[in-house]
Amino acid sequence: MPEPRTAAPPRLDPRTLRSRRALREALAAEIEATGDLSRVTVTAVTDRAGLTRRTFYSHYRDIADLVAQTEEETLGDLRGLVTAISNINLEDLYHTIDCLEPCPGAVEFLEYFKSNGSYLRALLGDGGDPAFIEKIKALAHEVIGIRALTGIDVRALGSFFDYYITFAISAEAGVLTRWLAGGMRESTQVMARIMTVLMFVRPGDLYGNPIDLNIPAYGLALMNNAEEYKDVD
Repeated sequence: MPEPRTAAPPRLDPRTLRSRRALREALAAEIEATGDLSRVTVTAVTDRAGLTRRTFYSHYRDIADLVAQTEEETLGDLRGLVTAISNINLEDLYHTIDCLEPCPGAVEFLEYFKSNGSYLRALLGDGGDPAFIEKIKALAHEVIGIRALTGIDVRALGSFFDYYITFAISAEAGVLTRWLAGGMRESTQVMARIMTVLMFVRPGDLYGNPIDLNIPAYGLALMNNAEEYKDVD
């Protein structure tokens, strides 16, 4: 029996899209002006957007709802972009690096942030919603974590693997937010190459004294030590 199809979300008319975009832009401007999302009001946003309060309330219940819907839509868009990046295999990734090319999908990922940077930068900045970047990291962990299990050395599984994925995603998220906060000075092509290579930089590489580790064996040893000492405390 065929599975029921999920109904596609209704398309918004151009006027609605323009209004929502204007409200998001105004929200971002108010965050930057006040330095604190909690101080942003509906009146300030509508005045800056040149729209009425009635128009605002036809789309959102309040500022928190505006933020929540913006973040939810962003996360929906990012899921596909992150999935595209995670689908590349290591052999192909090594080839792109040898050719000085970015990871496939990385440019498109950054282009999304650049095209929506006016409000995403504010929401992800110091005065925005600190939970937003955590939601993005959780999404990436879910998508990349599943894909990263393909072909993995079983000795690296367990807590070591989970912390590795968390470390890698947190590092890339930090680079992304720094790029946004810096006004996205570097092009998306340059940043995609930087972010692709950063994950392969070892401690000491920049100083001519790289550290080589047998990561699976080291992870296994750490896990064994954790089992041995877990009841010590």
